[in-house]
Amino acid sequence: MTAVYIHIPFCEHICYYCDFNKVFLEGQPVDEYVNLLIREMELATEGKQLETVETIFVGGGTPTTLTEKQIERLCSAVKRIFPLSKNAEFTFESNPGDLSVEKLSVMQASGVNRLSMGVQSFNNELLKKIGRIHTVQDVYQSIRNAEQVGFENLSIDLIFSLPGQSEADFKDTLEKALALDLPHYSAYSLIIEPKTIFYNLMQKGELILPSQDAEANMYDFLMSEMEKNGKKQYEISNFARTGFESRHNLVYWSNEHYYGFGAGAHGYLADRRYSNFGPLKQYMTPLSENKLPIFQVKDLSLKEEMEEEMFLGLRKVAGVNKKRFFEKFDRNLDEVFKDALETTSEKGWLIHDQQNVKLTREGRFLGNNVFREFL
Repeated sequence: MTAVYIHIPFCEHICYYCDFNKVFLEGQPVDEYVNLLIREMELATEGKQLETVETIFVGGGTPTTLTEKQIERLCSAVKRIFPLSKNAEFTFESNPGDLSVEKLSVMQASGVNRLSMGVQSFNNELLKKIGRIHTVQDVYQSIRNAEQVGFENLSIDLIFSLPGQSEADFKDTLEKALALDLPHYSAYSLIIEPKTIFYNLMQKGELILPSQDAEANMYDFLMSEMEKNGKKQYEISNFARTGFESRHNLVYWSNEHYYGFGAGAHGYLADRRYSNFGPLKQYMTPLSENKLPIFQVKDLSLKEEMEEEMFLGLRKVAGVNKKRFFEKFDRNLDEVFKDALETTSEKGWLIHDQQNVKLTREGRFLGNNVFREFL
């Protein structure tokens, strides 16, 4: 199975917490970028016997800053270049407020069948504080538009432990989100990344975040409420109605191969991880000369592959399957990670039987601590 990730780096506004590769939309050569992005896909697949593609994910940046014509051109190229399976999952990330009925109709006609919307909060004041330009009303309108056009597979992202956010506020956001009864939800604890506006504020002592206890309480409430509302947790930060799990993200967590296209995109093919140039000019120049824009390539050792299998796979609630591990690496998981399994099991973070190794409920609160034991 193969997956395809496509990066659209353009944003109308830069959110204060975002460290993804992005640029302000205004004045950018978007048409040229789309043309060269298609060229990259052609160059990367030229003369290759391609496996069937099961999932495509267009992320950003903000993919829905593209015009209807640009979306149509990109999607048409994807379908021309890659052999898509009959029921391929084709996701577009979007911003509430960008989703007009016209744009949604073009997306659906172009083969897009899943939308992932960056909502983050149902509190307008908090949205302003984190640099979002949409309102709660935009969220409701975008979902109405998507449902009107016929989209059934909708997901929204939420962030908790935001600056100035109380537990009561997060509970209110979660209640409003769940009242929509969507098939999929992602909810992440805020991480302050270098080179973001929030990081700079934190360095100056001007960013007041909720306490660790408050953050843990928010996550506890999240897990309980999702379960009560029939949204099964299948990964540390992801919840879905059965059958609506993100197949694309499961490719990452199952440590399977995928193409990465676009400025700053990462890919993983034939046990080799690679990344593209991030700055637009550095990405576009080689492509205009019919060369791939690859900045860095890393061939993984067997040890690195096995470690990645663990720290990615343990994000899934189902954990890592021991039989699959043996089939992939011809090594016994219990022997390779004997010490790490003992340490994490003693602390109550991990459980393992003959079939699987997985996080306990307590372990989900301390994922990074667990993953470090396997490195």
